[in-house]
Amino acid sequence: MRYYHSLSALVLAAATVAPLSPYKAAYADSASAVAGKMQAMPDGAAVYKHVCQSCHMADGKGAVGAGARFPALAGNAKLKTASYPAYVVLNGYGGMPWFAGLLSDKQVVDVVGYIRTHFGNHYTDTLKPDEVKEMRPSLTVEDQ
Repeated sequence: MRYYHSLSALVLAAATVAPLSPYKAAYADSASAVAGKMQAMPDGAAVYKHVCQSCHMADGKGAVGAGARFPALAGNAKLKTASYPAYVVLNGYGGMPWFAGLLSDKQVVDVVGYIRTHFGNHYTDTLKPDEVKEMRPSLTVEDQ
């Protein structure tokens, strides 16, 4: 019985404090719902290290574990067309969240260029910020 009263007090305390929290709810599929806009980064390597590396690994070989699979970027033929990885970065795919609210057009261009010319990939055609702008989904204030 003592356990029940302690649990009831804990739930009541949490219900009282939670509405006072200034934080907005995060969306499960949104990288930007928690982080806001990304700070300036000098190049695609910095964007990769800051945003992508934790899932796709430092060597770009991806990872498997804990019920998740993070695809390899190393030697990935899907990167042949620059618009494909740009679209995935902006809109997400599968378990990957979308980063349209987090990354600028230039940051998307930089990171796509980086992954397409590193990790054993040799795709040298470039993407322009205007092309990324055309792919960018329309976001509401709540989405950003």
